[in-house]
Amino acid sequence: MPRALKKTNRGISPATAFNQQAATDSWQIQSAKARFSEVFRRARAEGPQRITRQGKEGVVMVAEEQYDRLMGKSHQPKNLVQFFRQSPLVGVELDLERDRDTGRDIDL
Repeated sequence: MPRALKKTNRGISPATAFNQQAATDSWQIQSAKARFSEVFRRARAEGPQRITRQGKEGVVMVAEEQYDRLMGKSHQPKNLVQFFRQSPLVGVELDLERDRDTGRDIDL
């Protein structure tokens, strides 16, 4: 069963439209919902799958490993302590002294 035809594919055979869409890895939302398992499998095996609504708004389904690489999760610290330990500023002496501020004079 071929994916739903895009408006730009009207007038061509469903098999041709299916092959063109398969080449671009793009799904209309109705088709993606109906064939979610296939979209999921292709995202894992073939790469990102674009899902559009009325040919405009879109999201992309990607495998978790690829998402983690894109988001840099493998390099993100697990907690705040680890973040500061991995900081490029480790060992830099900072002057954390503050001047004693008595406030300002206000005429009432």
